[in-house]
Amino acid sequence: MTPDELASFCLNLPQAIETYPFGEQTTVFKTSGNDKIFALSVLDAEPLTVSVKCDPEEGKALREEFPTHITPGYHLNKKHWLTIVLDGTLDDALVEQLLRDSHALVRPKAPRAPRAASTA
Repeated sequence: MTPDELASFCLNLPQAIETYPFGEQTTVFKTSGNDKIFALSVLDAEPLTVSVKCDPEEGKALREEFPTHITPGYHLNKKHWLTIVLDGTLDDALVEQLLRDSHALVRPKAPRAPRAASTA
């Protein structure tokens, strides 16, 4: 996955926006509805990495399965964030699924439809 492919994939998720709250080097992808981060990357770094939010149990299993390419989140909560090395070793489908999962963890929940009044 290239930097352009990573950015494009993230920005094609619902309500995704690109921001730079930590300076112009670190690209932060958030959801516009609640301003929560779902991915961070320095897009011109070598090797390219991306940090994503993850379920703690799934994150532990992924770190054990791919110890050199999926590590605890760099400068993030190690329990809830992963940093993924994007050097072509991991399948793009896995990376894309982790990005979708991260987005799903933080995206705004759809408002519930009002309940119909019950007749008694």
